[in-house]
Amino acid sequence: MPSGPVKGPPVSDRFLRRGSAGEIVRKLCARAVLDRELISPGDKILIAASGGKDSTVMAWALSKLKRSLKIRYELEALHISTDFCACCKKPVLAQKLENWDIPFADLFVPVMGRLKEGKKMNCYWCSTQRRTELLKYAVEKGFNKIALGHHLDDIIETFFMNLTAKGELGAMPIKLRYRKYPVTLIRPLAYLEERQIIACAAEELILKAACTCPYGVNSKRRDMREKIACFTGGSGAVKRRILAALTRGRDLLTE
Repeated sequence: MPSGPVKGPPVSDRFLRRGSAGEIVRKLCARAVLDRELISPGDKILIAASGGKDSTVMAWALSKLKRSLKIRYELEALHISTDFCACCKKPVLAQKLENWDIPFADLFVPVMGRLKEGKKMNCYWCSTQRRTELLKYAVEKGFNKIALGHHLDDIIETFFMNLTAKGELGAMPIKLRYRKYPVTLIRPLAYLEERQIIACAAEELILKAACTCPYGVNSKRRDMREKIACFTGGSGAVKRRILAALTRGRDLLTE
């Protein structure tokens, strides 16, 4: 449970309509950091830099917020290369991170090579392998936080997928403290819709530098995304109310 009262993003719909894409991302990212106490003075944060638009926008936002948040913290980025995605745009990603004063490292992981005989490649296997390596790297290098680029739509989709497919009330935590490792996962983009991230990526010329996983979004998540779009009407206000509901009572967003 969070140590203090947790609020939703206290920004007006008018600002979300009229603010520039970059302003919206910075404001909502800062709000998530402050509401959820995601960053503390002295934190050493490892950014999971997949090379996609979400994690790249997150890196940009966290670098820009250093001064306005008035919290002293360190940022570094780790990209995990695999044996199924060469990521031809990696040099561009490295250059952008350098421009934002974020040191960059690249680690090769044979995700497909680790598959057991008869098993097929899938998103769950890949994410498990990547997460394991992120944790090992963070512990070895002395990081106490790992920042992941999941956003509001990811969180809501995961909740409804768990509800309908598993019969479980489980969500993607905005803040997750590991018991076995001295590391905490944080998701600073939790208050942001994907469309807001895309707009910022376009504005900051990040889209051209972003790569896309060849496996794409898995079909179950894509189907759930379409269903959520139907009953929310694509309304960001409705999505934020769902997020608020997940926070009340038993907080499903902090573990």
